[in-house]
Amino acid sequence: MARPNMLGALLPFVLVFVIFYLLIIMPQRKKQKKHMELVENLKPGDRIITTAGIFGTSWAFRRTHRAEGRFQHQHQDHQERRRVIRGATDRLEGE
Repeated sequence: MARPNMLGALLPFVLVFVIFYLLIIMPQRKKQKKHMELVENLKPGDRIITTAGIFGTSWAFRRTHRAEGRFQHQHQDHQERRRVIRGATDRLEGE
């Protein structure tokens, strides 16, 4: 008889986990996958917006040893050039 009580006690925790997974984890994974595809498909000339809200055009990509193998991209806006970690790209301009 202890089994039905134990199952009944665990059911709310299982339901909370399922709801948590469906409402939070699944959409976050989808968003992360979309962002990774965006970062991997960046090319010179793309108009981008960084996570800091900086608008610019990517013009070069290179691998740096300081960033532990992560790619960086450089962009320019009105003749000003900045180096930004590639993952800091939030979205393409116009999306």
